[in-house]
Amino acid sequence: MEKGHLIYHIFGILALLSFYAARADDPYRIFTWTVTYGTIAPLGVPQQVVLINGQFPGPRLDCVTNDNIVLNLINKLDAPFLLTWNGIKQRKNSWQDGVLGTNCPIPPNSNYTYNFQPKDQIGSYTYFPSTAMHRAAGGFGAINVYQRSVIPIPYLTPAGEFTLLVGDWYKTNHKALQKMLDAGRALPFPGGILINGQTHGSFTGDQGKTYKFRISNVGLSTSFNFRIQGHAMKVVEVEGSHVLQNVYDSIDVHVGQSLAVLVTLNQAPKDYYIVASTRFTRKVLTATAVLHYSNSRAPVAGPVPAAPRLQLHWSMQQARTFRWNLTANAARPNPQGSFHYGKITTSRTIVLANSAPLINGKQRYAVNKVSYVNPDTPLKLADYFNIAGVFSLNSIQSIPSDGSAYLATAVMPANLHEFIEIVFQNDEYRMQSWHLDGYDFWVVGFGSGKWSPARRKTYNLVDAPTRHTTQVYPRSWTAILVSLDNQGMWNVRSAMWATQYLGQQFYLRVWNSVKSLANEYDIPSNALLCGKAAKH
Repeated sequence: MEKGHLIYHIFGILALLSFYAARADDPYRIFTWTVTYGTIAPLGVPQQVVLINGQFPGPRLDCVTNDNIVLNLINKLDAPFLLTWNGIKQRKNSWQDGVLGTNCPIPPNSNYTYNFQPKDQIGSYTYFPSTAMHRAAGGFGAINVYQRSVIPIPYLTPAGEFTLLVGDWYKTNHKALQKMLDAGRALPFPGGILINGQTHGSFTGDQGKTYKFRISNVGLSTSFNFRIQGHAMKVVEVEGSHVLQNVYDSIDVHVGQSLAVLVTLNQAPKDYYIVASTRFTRKVLTATAVLHYSNSRAPVAGPVPAAPRLQLHWSMQQARTFRWNLTANAARPNPQGSFHYGKITTSRTIVLANSAPLINGKQRYAVNKVSYVNPDTPLKLADYFNIAGVFSLNSIQSIPSDGSAYLATAVMPANLHEFIEIVFQNDEYRMQSWHLDGYDFWVVGFGSGKWSPARRKTYNLVDAPTRHTTQVYPRSWTAILVSLDNQGMWNVRSAMWATQYLGQQFYLRVWNSVKSLANEYDIPSNALLCGKAAKH
C-alpha cells in the first residue's frame, strides 16, 4: 500500500474510534471513496467527468435506518471538493452536511471522514458534489435507506429493485460552465438526458413479478416525466414518506426529488421502453432504456410513449395526489399519521420570493433581494468559535419587500422547536425547486398567482406528504410546514444548481442557547478548519 493511502486509512480509523458513543449500539458501515477525474462520452462527445472509485455515477450507498456511516473521502481532483447527502437529515449533526456553510472543502490530495446516521429515516435519496460546478461533471449517486427488520412496510416485498438516476446533462466541461456563470451569463440548454449516466440501458425482470424502481432527478435544472411503455406505476414512497398507493401512467419528477414505484411485469413477454423526457421546455430531450422480460421474445417496438400533452396545470394536479399514508409506519413503529401536523399553531410565516436580478452588470439570482456569497469561513465554524465579521443574523428578510437586490452572506435566525410556515413565491416564468437541509417538511399547498393568507383555506392539513425538496411552478406558490426540531446551520437553496451557485440560497440557523448534546453534537475531532477558523 502506498504511504499516502495508508495515511488516509489511518485517519479514517481514528475518526471511527472517536465516533459518538451514543451511537455505538447501531451497526457501522465503513467506506473509502476516492474522487478522481476520468474521460467518458455519455452524449457521444469525450469529456472530463468526476468519478468516485472509478464509477460514473458514483457507488450506491445502501444502508439501514440508524446505521453509522463512516465514509473516508479522498480528493484527487485539482480543486477543493465536498459531497452533500441530499435528504439525510443529519440529526443534531449539521457538521456532516457537506455544504460550504458547514464544512471546509477537502483540499486536493487530502481527505475527510464523514460520520453520520440516517437517523429514523427510510427511503430513496441521493448524494452529489456541493462545491463549484462539480455536480455538472458527475460525482453523484444514490442513497437507499432500508427499514429495520422489525418495521413492516405497507406492501409485499418486491422481487427486486432498480435505482434510476435521471437528469439533464451538458456536453460542455464543468469548468467552462462555471466560467460562464462567473462572467454573468446564463447556461445554455442541456445537451441531453441521462439514465444512470447513459442514454440507453436495460433492466431485466421476470414476467409476473413486481419490482421497485427508485427514481431520482439528479439534473441541474430540468424537470422530467417518467413512464414505462404498457406498464402502470404504483407510487409507494416519496423521499422517506410512505404515500397512498395511487397508480400512474407517467410521473413528473422535479430537480432534486426522489420517489419509489412498484411495477408489475404483467404484459406479454417482450421488451418495453422506459422513457424520461424533459418537461416545460421548448425543445424536448428524451432518454430511453429497456425493461427486458427475462423470457422476452421480441425487442422494443412501436413509438416511444409520449409525455402528457398537458403541462403545468396537469403537473400541479398530479402533485396534489401524493398524500401521506396515515396508517403506515415509516422508520419508527408508530404510524406516520400519529403526528397531527395540521392541528399545530404556527409561530410565524416566512415568505421567500426568488428573483433573477442583474447586480454590478452580471446575472445573479436572489431570494428576498439577497444574492448569497460564500465566505471563506464556513458559517458553522464562525458560529462555534464566535468569529466576528463572517455573517450577521437578520441579514435576510422573512417577507419580500421592494428594492434593489444586493450581495450578502444571508443567515436567518430561528428557535429550536418552532413550528413555522414557509411560502415559496415564484414570480418568474420558469420552474423552481427548493430544498431544505436537515429536515423534511409537509407540502400542504400549491397554487397559481400570488400567495395570500386566504390561500390557507386550500391547504391539506390532514395527509400532506413530507419531503425535502418541493417544486414551485412558474408564476405560482408552494406552501410548506416545518417542525424545527433539529438544531444546526441549515442550507435553504434552490435545487437548480446554476441559480444556487449564483446566489439563490441562504442559511437557517436553528438555535437554542442551552449547550447540550441532547440538542446538538459537538464539533468533530477531525473537522477541517479554514479561513478565519484555521487558527482555532
